Amino acid sequence: MGERPRVLAVQHTPDGGPGRFGTWLAEGGLALDVVRAHDGEPLPGRLSHQALLVLGGGYMPDDDERAPWLAPTRDLVAGALDGGVPVFGICLGGQLLALLAGGAVAAGHGEPEMGSTALTLRPEAEHDPLFHGLPRRTTAIENHVDAVTELPPGARWLAESERCPYQAFSVGDRAWGTQFHPEATAARVRAWDPRRLVRHGFDPAGTVRRAEADEPASAEVWRTVALRFAGLVRGL
Repeated sequence: MGERPRVLAVQHTPDGGPGRFGTWLAEGGLALDVVRAHDGEPLPGRLSHQALLVLGGGYMPDDDERAPWLAPTRDLVAGALDGGVPVFGICLGGQLLALLAGGAVAAGHGEPEMGSTALTLRPEAEHDPLFHGLPRRTTAIENHVDAVTELPPGARWLAESERCPYQAFSVGDRAWGTQFHPEATAARVRAWDPRRLVRHGFDPAGTVRRAEADEPASAEVWRTVALRFAGLVRGL
């Protein structure tokens, strides 16, 4: 057995780790190196890993004053895009990918999405290496008030929701972004501040119940995506 390909994961908040997505990548034969950038851990000046995972957080992709590590994160994503290194961006990570590739992101755009949310896969998903053959309708955990407002030129639009059109997209054939959180479980939703949910118009108890009910089916969907990404990194 050769050495496992290594993935650099950039974490932006204390509770925003790779979660089950990291577990699935390990199941798929990858090794994860998590940089807790929010805690001051330094990012490398250049990417020597075989893939890049950029996680979520409550910042805009260019919010360098509050999150100074975002500038080197953008450099890593840009280098990965230029070098054909596989990238997967989640929530903030997906927005950052969209912005770097020529799309647009807006703060406080549209209606917020929190908790388990219905998604619809678009026809383009059938031709995507990660999303092909998935159920046309599925769910995923959301937790955002900011959103991608314009996809990059040439991006493949993969999934949408009622409140937020750009839920998943790909840039070329080696970079993906999601607005939703495939790594998040109902346990994370249970830990959210109920006052914040109420402030945005969500019932805390109902939000948790929906996440718990939807989790078994949605977990299989996003595990499939993670394992396909791992296979792509491994060249399978």
